[in-house]
Amino acid sequence: MNDDARTNIGTPTPATTSSEETELREQVARTREELGQTVEALASKTDVKAQAKEKAAAVKEQAADKAAEVADKAALVSDKAALVSDKAALVSGQIREKAGRAAQLLKDKTPDPVREKTARAAVKVRQSAARAGQYAADKTPDPLLEKAGRAATAARANRTPLIVLGTALTVFLLVRRGRGRRR
Repeated sequence: MNDDARTNIGTPTPATTSSEETELREQVARTREELGQTVEALASKTDVKAQAKEKAAAVKEQAADKAAEVADKAALVSDKAALVSDKAALVSGQIREKAGRAAQLLKDKTPDPVREKTARAAVKVRQSAARAGQYAADKTPDPLLEKAGRAATAARANRTPLIVLGTALTVFLLVRRGRGRRR
């Protein structure tokens, strides 16, 4: 072996052409780029803090979107409620107006002697009811008055169930009465 052969061991031979050399350099550059991207991807997967920040940002954005959506729905419901309220006020005003006209018409059509007689009768009925109430209060024993007061307070506090119960009882009795007539 000669000295030239020993010194050139492991050195590439310049037998390649310039186009092959350019192609090899481009391939090396691509490989380096791919390797850099792979290293970046691996580094980002191991960066827990960055992943947590990304996840928090995504959740924050999602929450903001949901909050905006809920706010839009609330505004829509509020608008609808305002429309319903306005309509109810309008209808209520119309009913009051019609009731006032009906009362005025009734008053105009009723002869004066009948109105006077009705007013006197109403006064007498109020006076009689007041006397009867006072008489009942005077004659009723105190323990019974206390129990009646507690029952009245409980009834005022639970009006809805009592109304439902009374309605159900009325319907039951009417149905029972109707069936009894059919037999």
